[in-house]
Amino acid sequence: MDINNQLADELYEKSKSMVNGTQFWIGLAGAPGSGKSTLANLLITRLKEILVVIPLDGYHYYRSELGQMKNSSQAYLRRGSPFTFNSQKFYSDLAKARKSRTGIFPSFDHHIKDPIENAIHLSTDHKIILVEGNYLLLNSEPWYSIRKLFDETWLLDIPIEVSNDRVAKRHVSTGMTEYQALERVRQNDDINAKLIAKESFLNADKIINYCT
Repeated sequence: MDINNQLADELYEKSKSMVNGTQFWIGLAGAPGSGKSTLANLLITRLKEILVVIPLDGYHYYRSELGQMKNSSQAYLRRGSPFTFNSQKFYSDLAKARKSRTGIFPSFDHHIKDPIENAIHLSTDHKIILVEGNYLLLNSEPWYSIRKLFDETWLLDIPIEVSNDRVAKRHVSTGMTEYQALERVRQNDDINAKLIAKESFLNADKIINYCT
């Protein structure tokens, strides 16, 4: 059985044993291009009404907000790095939803390169809540506090050269030349991937080899 179906089966079995009204929160982390969105989408297909996915990507600062930062040129260059996310709002929204078991969250459009507000609705019907994002297992705040909201944490383990290649292809698909895409990976995505690898492994409950 492939890893996607194995994880889906495990979550389905877990949901059947859960008391009515309870929720199981998972933090799914990994480098850019490690397959977080791919896994999340496959789990949605299998688990449908009982699972909802909340992406960190929805908490990217808008490009207009980056332009107002003191270091705006660096913020644009390093977009996707931890400081380019509204991580405090991410923590606040997750903490409130963890208590109320409901919430409304943004998604992200990689083509328009900005969040889409009010795109994701969490209800008490959802038993499995999968929060996915690159930095969920970092040691600094607010990531440390965010990690404490989860019942279980997962990390996708994939060679950095493989995830970097996937990200470069993603950049090309959104309009960059191959040279621009490789430079973007070198100046940003590779740096972020190495930070994630350095801090995340010791903070994961489950390490998933995801070279699919």
